[in-house]
Amino acid sequence: MDATDIQNLRQDYKASSLHEADTHANPVKQFEAWFNEAVKAEIHEPNAMTLATSTHDGRPSARVVLLKGFDEKGFIFYTNYLSRKGKEIAKNPHAALVFFWGDLERQVRIEGTIEKLSKEQSEAYFHSRPVGSQIGAVASPQSQEIANRDALEKKWQQLEAEYEGKEVPKPAYWGGYVLKPQLVEFWQGRSSRLHDRILYKKADKNNWKKVRLAP
Repeated sequence: MDATDIQNLRQDYKASSLHEADTHANPVKQFEAWFNEAVKAEIHEPNAMTLATSTHDGRPSARVVLLKGFDEKGFIFYTNYLSRKGKEIAKNPHAALVFFWGDLERQVRIEGTIEKLSKEQSEAYFHSRPVGSQIGAVASPQSQEIANRDALEKKWQQLEAEYEGKEVPKPAYWGGYVLKPQLVEFWQGRSSRLHDRILYKKADKNNWKKVRLAP
């Protein structure tokens, strides 16, 4: 495909619309409604989200991770604290999430600050995972350079034998984070690029202000 073909790729969105009167006062409730619709629509991995972090001097990076829970406190995910994202979060807790559910022509953007979950909550989730995934978290020095895949697989096999019939201990460098939202935007694709964008801004500890943005 050449550049001309790429620039002509486009789709006219007509699946739905989004009106202020039809949205919840609380963005977490609105997210729950949309998330449940994405699950019902059998979107592939509806909990897949882009997590954008940056260094203390503003150099950004982004990757797709999986949402593992959400409530009024925020949006939860788990990772290696020594990974690139973990190191960036330690230096700069401001981050953003993006969900894109293409079949529903919807996007959700969330901005806020990230904090670590408690050790107890991280322990509980770690041991709820398949044993193979637990071993993988121990075996992989995430984001660090390694010699080759063979070395990684040998390490995994060694640990599998070591922990056979035993509980895999959660590494101290692995656990959960919660992103506490300050801004949440719901985007619904519309015809002729006149998309609907409803933005929630944190007004105070318990309240949100809801506004419409131009597409």
